[in-house]
Order: sequence, then C-alpha cells, then structure tokens
Amino acid sequence: MEVSVETPADAGYHVVAPDLRGYNRSDRPESVEAYRMEHHLADLRGLVNHFDSDSVTVVGHDWGGAFVWEAAVRQPDLFDRQVVLNFPHPGPYKRDLLTWGQLKRSWYVGFFLLPRLPEAVLKRDNYAFVDQLFRDDPVNPDRFSKTDIRRYKRALSQPGALTAAVNYYRALIPQYSRRLFVESVPFVGTGLPRTTSTIETPTMVIWGEQDSTVVPSMAAGLEEWIPDVEVHRLENASHWVQEDCPDTVNTQLLEFLQHH
Repeated sequence: MEVSVETPADAGYHVVAPDLRGYNRSDRPESVEAYRMEHHLADLRGLVNHFDSDSVTVVGHDWGGAFVWEAAVRQPDLFDRQVVLNFPHPGPYKRDLLTWGQLKRSWYVGFFLLPRLPEAVLKRDNYAFVDQLFRDDPVNPDRFSKTDIRRYKRALSQPGALTAAVNYYRALIPQYSRRLFVESVPFVGTGLPRTTSTIETPTMVIWGEQDSTVVPSMAAGLEEWIPDVEVHRLENASHWVQEDCPDTVNTQLLEFLQHH
C-alpha cells in the first residue's frame, strides 16, 4: 500500500499494530470459547498495560471495530480516543439488520457457524477465496499486491489458523444476535454492548460506502449513542477503506488525534 501523506507514525505517534489472537504469529487457542469477547478485551488491556502509556487511541477495523465498541462500554477508562473503520455500532446494527439489503450481505455469517465445512471450502484451490476477496472486493483491485496476498495465504495456512479465524464468528455472533432482540438481558462478560449504552469517549468513524458486507445506513444516526462522534463517509472506498484510500484515512486520523 503506497502512502504519500504523513502517517501518525511519521508525526511522532507510537503506533502498535498487533496480530489478534489466532492470527499470524499470535497464540491460537483451540476452543471456540477462547474467542469470546471477554478474552479479546483482556488482550487489549494487557497490550495497553504493557506499554504503560498515559494516553491511548485505539483504531479498529472489522473485528477490531467490534472490540472497540465493546471496550468503550465495558472498559471506558482504557482508551482516550477511538476510531472505527467499517464495523457497525450495535445500535444501527440492530436497527438495520433485518433489512433486505443487509440480509443479502450477511449470508456468510450463518455459513461460518457450521462445523468444519467453512474450513474445507476456504482451503479449496490453495485458498482461492483470498485471491477473490482481495481482488474483487476493494474498489481498486490492485490495492493488494501479489506479495500481500501470498503472505495472507501463508498466515492462514498455519496449523489451526483458519479455524481460529472462523471461531470468531462461532464464539460471538450467536451471543450478539440474542442480545440484539432481548435488550433486557444484562451483558455479563459475553456479548457486545447494549444498544442503549452511551459512549462518552471521543469517537471517529471512517466508512467506505461500497462495503459489500454492511449497508451504508449502519453508519447513520450514531449521535443517539455517541454524543462526541464524527463520521467520514468515503464514496470511493470499500470495506477495505484504509487500503482503498490510505491518504485520506491517514489525514483524517491525524486531524482527529491533533484536535483531541
């Protein structure tokens, strides 16, 4: 990915980009339960404590975004600022989940809940789905190089890595779905945040409008749950917004960091 503008690291910020549990060189617990939300939040707190910083901003994309929303409710002291890229807050998710546009985009979630079959399909033809995902999904099909794709395949082909990636869905989606429709059930260390919870942490959302997995309306009306929020919609960006528009995303990140 070529970046021609100043990045947060260039500007002097200490940037840490960890592999989430199960991915690449991180540990890969075998049980589905090891990928429940409380374990991901413990990983985040452990990482923050390791660096012992006075001020921490978290930037999360996709599953990383899910962890940002959850931490903002359960551990509001953990981050001073937060940025989410193309992952919906639970409020809009509940509101728009059963629309036809979103149901068409969410088919793969149910598939990933099946035992063994997802891994078998994803492994076919030397992980051909990785080629398709990173060639067809971005607005710019050249954003991921052949080297990038080869590295992703190598990471996923490590023993247990593909199952670990699918276990994110197996562990969390059933809990998330139950709580979307039963708001009276308290969140005790398992699901995602209650949709009625108010997030006080300064928040920026960057949203690629051509996301093939989430409808654009998921980024609307966030002020109901987050008083201090700014939303940037990028028309010519996909779910991989940071790859499609790296200069714009870095500029917005720096402006947000400096403003707050």
